[in-house]
Amino acid sequence: MQNILAFEKAGQIIEKYGYNQAKLIPILQEIQNEYRYLPEELMVYVATMLGTTSSHVYGVASFYSHFTLKLKGKYVVRICDGTACHVKKSMHLLDAVRKHLKLEEGQNTTPDMLFTVETVACLGTCGRAPAMTVNGEVFGLLTDEKAVAVIQDIQKKEQANHE
Repeated sequence: MQNILAFEKAGQIIEKYGYNQAKLIPILQEIQNEYRYLPEELMVYVATMLGTTSSHVYGVASFYSHFTLKLKGKYVVRICDGTACHVKKSMHLLDAVRKHLKLEEGQNTTPDMLFTVETVACLGTCGRAPAMTVNGEVFGLLTDEKAVAVIQDIQKKEQANHE
């Protein structure tokens, strides 16, 4: 995160909120939307610009599950492991997606930074179990094959965009 433009964009976001400490959460949300995560250097910068401590900013960022301190892929795949989804074998979806993306144990993001695969406690789509989201778009009543097909469709679109 050596790029000075990264700090410039963060500065614009902070300025938009009037350097107001009470607006820390929306500031962090916008910064995360811009960079796909909250880099340590930018959290220190936010703290300095808001006149607070970096430990306060880090505390807020690490408390809320919405925030991420690690860079995620362009497409964040969240597979539900709530009761309704779990009973309908959502972990089989997880295994199929991870196998298709060739993610090894302990690895959540593909080396090309295209996909990050996570599990969540509940997506709130129990009637469509088992379910997953990709960047917030819900896919329900999935089979292993359908879940992998969603990923393959994205891969095809990405490949077409790069040709």
